[in-house]
Amino acid sequence: MTYRVMTVCTGNICRSPMAEVVLRDRFESAGLGDRVTVESTGVSDEERGNPIDRRARRTLSAHGYRVPEHRARRVTAAELAERDLVLAMTSGHARALRRIAGTDVDVRLYRSFDPSAPTGGPEHLLDVDDPWYGPQEVFEQTLAEIEAAADAIVDHVRDALGS
Repeated sequence: MTYRVMTVCTGNICRSPMAEVVLRDRFESAGLGDRVTVESTGVSDEERGNPIDRRARRTLSAHGYRVPEHRARRVTAAELAERDLVLAMTSGHARALRRIAGTDVDVRLYRSFDPSAPTGGPEHLLDVDDPWYGPQEVFEQTLAEIEAAADAIVDHVRDALGS
């Protein structure tokens, strides 16, 4: 059985591909790389065909991640229906995904898996920072937020697989 994870942000050039890279690395390290697929998409079509943002690539590479070729694309309802876990970068993305899906799709906020993230407040407090308009340092913060939730996501998927 292959467990299918999708990370989703706005244009699919910063946050969701960063999360895709980190999660693939973590699943490989956990020995689940052959049982879990991870891909990323966006809720918008505005960046279709564009590569991962150069600042995101630079940040991932500086932290030792291998960054594969990437082309931004928009998510479809059919893709959502085929995923076991859909991880939205913001509460707005989660709402958009639920509208697009039109079915029972497991959409969760990515940072809801972060043990140090705020709890009990408005859903938007779990949004992963959008680095697009900021300097390089904001990409570092975004990566830190992504990494903080990654191990709990791996644990969640491991439990779902019954490993």
